[in-house]
Amino acid sequence: MSTTVHNNQDEQPPKSSNEIKVKEESNIKVEEEDEEVSEETTTVTMTTRTTDETDKSIQMASLVDSSSKPSNIASGSVMDNEDPNKSVCAQVFDRNPEFYAQALKFLFCFCGLQASYLTWGYMQELIMTTEFNETPSVPSGRFPSAQFCVFSNRFLAVIVAMIAVKLKHGAVYDNNVAPLIAFTPCAISNTMSSWSQYKSLEFVAFPVQTVFKSSKIIPVMIMGKVLKGTKYPFVQYLEAALITLGVAIFSLASKTAEKKVKTEIYGLLCLCTYITFDSFTSQWQDKVYQKYGRSNVDPYQMMLGVNTSAILITSMGLTLTHEWSVVYEFLSYNPSVLQYNIITAITSASGQLFIYYTIKEFGPIVFTIIMTTRQMISIVLSSLLFQHKIGAVAILGAVVVFSVLFSQIRRKYLANQKKKIATAVEVPSK
Repeated sequence: MSTTVHNNQDEQPPKSSNEIKVKEESNIKVEEEDEEVSEETTTVTMTTRTTDETDKSIQMASLVDSSSKPSNIASGSVMDNEDPNKSVCAQVFDRNPEFYAQALKFLFCFCGLQASYLTWGYMQELIMTTEFNETPSVPSGRFPSAQFCVFSNRFLAVIVAMIAVKLKHGAVYDNNVAPLIAFTPCAISNTMSSWSQYKSLEFVAFPVQTVFKSSKIIPVMIMGKVLKGTKYPFVQYLEAALITLGVAIFSLASKTAEKKVKTEIYGLLCLCTYITFDSFTSQWQDKVYQKYGRSNVDPYQMMLGVNTSAILITSMGLTLTHEWSVVYEFLSYNPSVLQYNIITAITSASGQLFIYYTIKEFGPIVFTIIMTTRQMISIVLSSLLFQHKIGAVAILGAVVVFSVLFSQIRRKYLANQKKKIATAVEVPSK
């Protein structure tokens, strides 16, 4: 059935309410298609009234918008809705705020981690390799105590952790489920790994140290198997072997290419000590999380517990070795070294905070990519700033190491994607 309205050439009768409603619906289509509908249309079928409810609501919303902003609808351009007083960047942000908010957050994490650890690495090498003013106790002019560097880093980290725990939990130690003794084993290993890292720079170049760190996957796997009985697939053993090969190539090639800093056996032993204790630290921390529950021990409480124990250990070590007086004398002759230690402590603490925030917001895979990139940049910066010579063979070894690292990241990413897909498929069936 259809309703027909006859027009007179001389005179048009008043329009009915149905006809006005039909006319409004026609106008909406006219505006969306940018076409002009002839006013001489006289017949409209009743089937136009049986549109989908969703389309109808969209049309009504458009009708309301057209009454307030007719010029915007007529043009059909999204750009017309934007405030001309806003800057270009603000207009771009308004189009997709969630994406750009995440992008800015990632940029914040990336720059924060790079700035913290690149500065920390530079200061670390500057303190341990520079010949400063001679002192009666230190005629060589080299900074005498790697242990003091560890102490200064842990001292500021404890302060930062106390503030964070106090703000989050309302008390510093009262609300901690895990006792301080639970963090002591990993505090000892953390102190030893940091000491070995500083000490190794007296014997090996910073690029060698950086690449050698990548081989800690081997002791990590060993510690995981010994402490927790973890089983690893064949591909991880293969990756560990390739990383070891790349590290060996880089280290041996750097020995012939480097003139000022010899890659000695003692330096390599320090690096082996570093990766062994460092792998124990991460595995023991994971054991603490499993024993007391991740809901009861957050990263800030872990940071507080480990660094509190580390402060006690390093203070005792400095006292027993009588290094307090030697360090004090050296700093009085070289006050700039105290500034370097303060900067190192600040960047170490800020780096830990950026680590927790990045993993929380983007997960461990994104964090690993950022830190692997940082290692590559630090090698380049160290070579330029401290004039380390890296030959073609050494570069080949580094390429092998970082290629395997990025392959690991890709494998973990694909595994996580499969888990997400499997979870998404299982949810509707439950």
